[in-house]
Amino acid sequence: MKPEIAVIARVGAHKAFEAAGLEPEKTEVYPTPYGDSRPVHFFRREGLEFAVLSRHGEAGYDLSAPFLNPRANLYALKSLGVAKVLAWVAPGSLRREMAPGDLVVPRDVLDEGKGGPQTFFKGVGWGFIRHNPLFCPELREALLKALAGAPFTVHGHGVYVATTGPRLETAAEIRKFRLLGGDLVGQTLAPEVFLARELELCYTALTYVVNYGEGLVDRPYQPGVLFEGLATPDEIQKVAAVEAAFPELILRILPALAATARQCPCPRLLERYRLRGDLGPDWRSWVK
Repeated sequence: MKPEIAVIARVGAHKAFEAAGLEPEKTEVYPTPYGDSRPVHFFRREGLEFAVLSRHGEAGYDLSAPFLNPRANLYALKSLGVAKVLAWVAPGSLRREMAPGDLVVPRDVLDEGKGGPQTFFKGVGWGFIRHNPLFCPELREALLKALAGAPFTVHGHGVYVATTGPRLETAAEIRKFRLLGGDLVGQTLAPEVFLARELELCYTALTYVVNYGEGLVDRPYQPGVLFEGLATPDEIQKVAAVEAAFPELILRILPALAATARQCPCPRLLERYRLRGDLGPDWRSWVK
Protein backbone atom coordinates (compact mmCIF):
# COMPACT_ATOMS: atom_id res chain seq x y z
CA MET A 1 0.00 0.00 0.00
CA LYS A 2 1.06 3.56 -0.72
CA PRO A 3 -1.40 5.83 1.07
CA GLU A 4 -1.37 9.50 0.10
CA ILE A 5 -3.19 10.56 3.25
CA ALA A 6 -2.65 9.85 6.96
CA VAL A 7 -4.52 10.50 10.19
CA ILE A 8 -2.45 11.34 13.25
CA ALA A 9 -4.70 10.86 16.26
CA ARG A 10 -4.66 10.16 19.96
CA VAL A 11 -4.69 6.82 21.75
CA GLY A 12 -5.46 3.59 19.91
CA ALA A 13 -7.07 5.27 16.92
CA HIS A 14 -6.68 2.16 14.76
CA LYS A 15 -8.94 0.24 17.15
CA ALA A 16 -11.77 2.65 16.44
CA PHE A 17 -11.58 1.78 12.73
CA GLU A 18 -11.43 -1.91 13.53
CA ALA A 19 -14.56 -1.51 15.65
CA ALA A 20 -16.19 0.18 12.64
CA GLY A 21 -15.52 -2.93 10.56
CA LEU A 22 -12.19 -2.08 8.91
CA GLU A 23 -9.22 -4.39 9.37
CA PRO A 24 -5.70 -3.00 8.92
CA GLU A 25 -3.94 -4.54 5.96
CA LYS A 26 -0.64 -4.23 7.78
CA THR A 27 1.01 -2.49 10.71
CA GLU A 28 4.64 -1.42 10.80
CA VAL A 29 7.07 0.60 12.89
CA TYR A 30 9.56 2.55 10.77
CA PRO A 31 13.14 3.33 11.79
CA THR A 32 14.12 6.91 10.96
CA PRO A 33 17.16 9.12 11.62
CA TYR A 34 15.20 10.42 14.62
CA GLY A 35 14.30 7.06 16.15
CA ASP A 36 11.45 4.69 15.49
CA SER A 37 8.04 6.01 14.50
CA ARG A 38 4.88 5.08 16.30
CA PRO A 39 3.20 2.06 14.67
CA VAL A 40 1.59 2.93 11.34
CA HIS A 41 -1.63 1.09 10.52
CA PHE A 42 -2.73 0.80 6.89
CA PHE A 43 -6.42 0.76 5.99
CA ARG A 44 -8.43 0.67 2.78
CA ARG A 45 -12.06 1.72 2.31
CA GLU A 46 -13.84 1.85 -1.03
CA GLY A 47 -10.54 2.16 -2.86
CA LEU A 48 -9.16 4.88 -0.59
CA GLU A 49 -5.93 3.94 1.16
CA PHE A 50 -5.01 5.76 4.34
CA ALA A 51 -2.61 5.40 7.25
CA VAL A 52 -3.37 5.86 10.94
CA LEU A 53 -0.82 6.73 13.61
CA SER A 54 -1.57 7.21 17.32
CA ARG A 55 0.69 9.78 18.96
CA HIS A 56 0.28 8.84 22.59
CA GLY A 57 -0.03 5.06 22.57
CA GLU A 58 -1.61 2.01 21.03
CA ALA A 59 -3.72 0.88 23.97
CA GLY A 60 -3.46 3.60 26.60
CA TYR A 61 -2.01 7.05 27.20
CA ASP A 62 1.58 5.78 27.30
CA LEU A 63 3.44 8.91 26.23
CA SER A 64 2.60 12.48 27.19
CA ALA A 65 3.06 15.40 24.82
CA PRO A 66 6.59 16.56 25.73
CA PHE A 67 7.98 13.11 24.98
CA LEU A 68 6.40 12.56 21.58
CA ASN A 69 8.66 12.20 18.55
CA PRO A 70 6.89 14.10 15.76
CA ARG A 71 10.02 14.19 13.60
CA ALA A 72 10.15 10.37 13.48
CA ASN A 73 6.40 10.09 12.87
CA LEU A 74 6.33 12.64 10.05
CA TYR A 75 9.54 11.33 8.47
CA ALA A 76 8.02 7.84 8.40
CA LEU A 77 4.80 9.08 6.80
CA LYS A 78 6.68 11.09 4.18
CA SER A 79 8.79 8.01 3.41
CA LEU A 80 5.60 6.06 2.76
CA GLY A 81 4.47 8.57 0.17
CA VAL A 82 2.00 10.41 2.39
CA ALA A 83 1.40 13.97 1.16
CA LYS A 84 -1.63 14.95 3.26
CA VAL A 85 -2.11 14.76 7.02
CA LEU A 86 -5.24 15.19 9.11
CA ALA A 87 -4.47 15.78 12.78
CA TRP A 88 -7.14 14.79 15.32
CA VAL A 89 -6.51 16.77 18.51
CA ALA A 90 -8.25 17.23 21.88
CA PRO A 91 -7.62 20.72 23.34
CA GLY A 92 -9.24 22.68 26.11
CA SER A 93 -11.36 25.74 25.42
CA LEU A 94 -10.57 29.35 26.25
CA ARG A 95 -14.05 30.54 25.21
CA ARG A 96 -17.38 29.62 26.76
CA GLU A 97 -18.94 29.46 23.30
CA MET A 98 -16.55 26.62 22.35
CA ALA A 99 -18.01 24.01 24.66
CA PRO A 100 -16.86 20.49 25.51
CA GLY A 101 -17.99 18.19 22.71
CA ASP A 102 -17.76 20.89 20.03
CA LEU A 103 -15.59 20.47 16.93
CA VAL A 104 -13.20 23.27 16.01
CA VAL A 105 -11.15 23.63 12.82
CA PRO A 106 -8.27 25.91 13.87
CA ARG A 107 -6.81 28.45 11.51
CA ASP A 108 -3.70 29.49 13.43
CA VAL A 109 -1.37 28.55 16.29
CA LEU A 110 0.13 30.66 19.06
CA ASP A 111 3.19 28.74 20.22
CA GLU A 112 3.69 29.36 23.93
CA GLY A 113 5.51 26.07 24.50
CA LYS A 114 9.04 25.26 25.49
CA GLY A 115 9.24 21.91 23.77
CA GLY A 116 11.08 20.79 20.71
CA PRO A 117 12.89 20.13 18.56
CA GLN A 118 11.21 22.77 16.44
CA THR A 119 12.91 21.96 13.12
CA PHE A 120 14.42 19.25 10.97
CA PHE A 121 17.10 21.69 9.82
CA LYS A 122 19.43 21.88 12.79
CA GLY A 123 22.68 23.72 12.17
CA VAL A 124 21.91 24.86 8.61
CA GLY A 125 20.40 27.97 7.05
CA TRP A 126 17.15 26.44 5.84
CA GLY A 127 13.59 26.43 7.12
CA PHE A 128 13.00 30.19 7.26
CA ILE A 129 9.53 29.90 5.73
CA ARG A 130 6.21 31.71 6.04
CA HIS A 131 3.45 30.32 8.23
CA ASN A 132 0.43 32.11 6.86
CA PRO A 133 -1.71 30.25 6.04
CA LEU A 134 -0.41 27.82 8.66
CA PHE A 135 -2.82 25.00 7.86
CA CYS A 136 -3.18 23.83 4.26
CA PRO A 137 -5.93 26.03 2.78
CA GLU A 138 -7.15 23.30 0.41
CA LEU A 139 -7.44 20.67 3.13
CA ARG A 140 -8.99 23.13 5.56
CA GLU A 141 -11.69 24.19 3.08
CA ALA A 142 -12.43 20.58 2.16
CA LEU A 143 -12.61 19.66 5.84
CA LEU A 144 -15.13 22.37 6.62
CA LYS A 145 -17.32 21.38 3.68
CA ALA A 146 -17.18 17.71 4.69
CA LEU A 147 -18.31 18.61 8.22
CA ALA A 148 -21.48 20.31 6.98
CA GLY A 149 -24.39 18.46 8.53
CA ALA A 150 -22.26 16.68 11.13
CA PRO A 151 -24.20 15.94 14.35
CA PHE A 152 -22.01 18.24 16.43
CA THR A 153 -21.49 21.97 16.76
CA VAL A 154 -18.68 22.97 14.38
CA HIS A 155 -16.62 26.14 14.72
CA GLY A 156 -14.85 27.09 11.49
CA HIS A 157 -12.06 29.11 13.07
CA GLY A 158 -9.93 29.20 16.18
CA VAL A 159 -6.46 30.07 17.43
CA TYR A 160 -4.80 27.13 19.15
CA VAL A 161 -2.39 28.05 21.95
CA ALA A 162 0.33 25.42 22.22
CA THR A 163 1.86 24.67 25.61
CA THR A 164 4.44 22.09 26.65
CA GLY A 165 2.94 19.98 29.43
CA PRO A 166 2.42 17.40 30.66
CA ARG A 167 0.93 19.65 33.35
CA LEU A 168 -2.27 21.52 32.67
CA GLU A 169 -2.17 25.30 32.51
CA THR A 170 -2.64 27.62 35.48
CA ALA A 171 -5.63 29.94 35.71
CA ALA A 172 -3.30 32.92 35.21
CA GLU A 173 -1.92 31.37 32.03
CA ILE A 174 -5.43 30.80 30.72
CA ARG A 175 -6.25 34.48 31.34
CA LYS A 176 -3.05 35.45 29.51
CA PHE A 177 -3.83 33.22 26.52
CA ARG A 178 -7.33 34.70 26.25
CA LEU A 179 -5.88 38.22 26.24
CA LEU A 180 -3.51 37.17 23.46
CA GLY A 181 -6.44 36.07 21.30
CA GLY A 182 -6.35 32.33 21.90
CA ASP A 183 -9.45 30.15 21.59
CA LEU A 184 -8.08 26.69 22.36
CA VAL A 185 -5.20 25.38 24.46
CA GLY A 186 -3.34 22.11 24.00
CA GLN A 187 0.02 20.39 23.87
CA THR A 188 0.03 18.56 20.56
CA LEU A 189 -0.19 20.71 17.42
CA ALA A 190 3.16 22.40 17.93
CA PRO A 191 5.78 21.61 16.85
CA GLU A 192 4.01 18.95 14.73
CA VAL A 193 2.42 21.40 12.30
CA PHE A 194 5.69 23.34 11.83
CA LEU A 195 7.64 20.13 11.17
CA ALA A 196 5.02 18.94 8.68
CA ARG A 197 5.44 22.16 6.74
CA GLU A 198 9.21 21.70 6.60
CA LEU A 199 8.54 18.38 4.83
CA GLU A 200 6.13 20.20 2.47
CA LEU A 201 3.18 18.12 3.64
CA CYS A 202 -0.38 19.38 3.41
CA TYR A 203 -1.53 19.44 7.03
CA THR A 204 -4.79 20.42 8.67
CA ALA A 205 -6.33 19.77 12.06
CA LEU A 206 -9.72 18.82 13.44
CA THR A 207 -10.01 19.39 17.17
CA TYR A 208 -12.70 18.48 19.66
CA VAL A 209 -13.00 20.38 22.91
CA VAL A 210 -12.59 18.21 26.02
CA ASN A 211 -12.80 20.78 28.82
CA TYR A 212 -12.82 24.46 29.68
CA GLY A 213 -9.45 25.96 30.56
CA GLU A 214 -8.59 26.40 34.23
CA GLY A 215 -10.47 29.30 35.81
CA LEU A 216 -12.79 29.89 32.86
CA VAL A 217 -15.59 28.30 34.87
CA ASP A 218 -15.69 27.56 38.59
CA ARG A 219 -14.96 23.89 39.18
CA PRO A 220 -14.02 22.40 42.59
CA TYR A 221 -11.06 20.05 42.77
CA GLN A 222 -12.07 16.36 42.71
CA PRO A 223 -9.23 13.90 43.21
CA GLY A 224 -9.24 10.66 41.27
CA VAL A 225 -11.44 11.66 38.34
CA LEU A 226 -10.63 12.86 34.82
CA PHE A 227 -8.99 16.32 34.91
CA GLU A 228 -9.58 16.27 38.69
CA GLY A 229 -13.02 17.79 38.27
CA LEU A 230 -12.23 20.30 35.52
CA ALA A 231 -14.95 18.66 33.38
CA THR A 232 -18.43 17.79 34.63
CA PRO A 233 -20.03 14.36 34.08
CA ASP A 234 -22.33 15.91 31.45
CA GLU A 235 -19.36 17.41 29.60
CA ILE A 236 -17.45 14.13 29.78
CA GLN A 237 -20.48 12.40 28.26
CA LYS A 238 -20.56 14.90 25.38
CA VAL A 239 -16.86 14.38 24.74
CA ALA A 240 -17.36 10.60 24.80
CA ALA A 241 -20.01 10.97 22.09
CA VAL A 242 -17.50 12.74 19.84
CA GLU A 243 -14.85 10.12 20.51
CA ALA A 244 -17.33 7.37 19.69
CA ALA A 245 -18.09 9.11 16.38
CA PHE A 246 -14.39 9.42 15.50
CA PRO A 247 -14.24 6.71 12.81
CA GLU A 248 -17.51 7.85 11.24
CA LEU A 249 -16.32 11.47 11.13
CA ILE A 250 -12.92 10.60 9.69
CA LEU A 251 -14.34 8.30 7.03
CA ARG A 252 -16.73 11.09 6.06
CA ILE A 253 -13.86 13.56 5.74
CA LEU A 254 -11.05 11.57 4.13
CA PRO A 255 -12.49 11.30 0.58
CA ALA A 256 -12.87 15.08 0.42
CA LEU A 257 -9.30 15.60 1.59
CA ALA A 258 -7.97 12.99 -0.79
CA ALA A 259 -9.67 14.77 -3.72
CA THR A 260 -7.83 18.07 -3.18
CA ALA A 261 -5.44 19.00 -5.97
CA ARG A 262 -2.42 20.20 -3.95
CA GLN A 263 -2.31 23.48 -5.85
CA CYS A 264 -1.76 25.14 -2.47
CA PRO A 265 1.61 26.56 -1.37
CA CYS A 266 2.41 23.47 0.75
CA PRO A 267 4.35 21.41 -1.85
CA ARG A 268 6.59 24.43 -2.62
CA LEU A 269 7.33 25.87 0.81
CA LEU A 270 11.07 25.25 0.40
CA GLU A 271 11.27 26.28 -3.26
CA ARG A 272 13.63 29.17 -2.47
CA TYR A 273 16.20 26.71 -1.13
CA ARG A 274 15.87 24.44 -4.15
CA LEU A 275 16.32 27.36 -6.54
CA ARG A 276 19.53 28.49 -4.88
CA GLY A 277 20.91 24.95 -4.86
CA ASP A 278 20.74 24.15 -1.15
CA LEU A 279 18.27 21.28 -1.52
CA GLY A 280 18.51 18.39 -3.94
CA PRO A 281 15.69 16.30 -5.42
CA ASP A 282 15.80 13.65 -2.67
CA TRP A 283 14.09 15.11 0.40
CA ARG A 284 15.84 12.59 2.65
CA SER A 285 19.11 14.37 1.98
CA TRP A 286 17.63 17.57 3.43
CA VAL A 287 16.86 16.28 6.88
CA LYS A 288 19.23 13.43 7.72
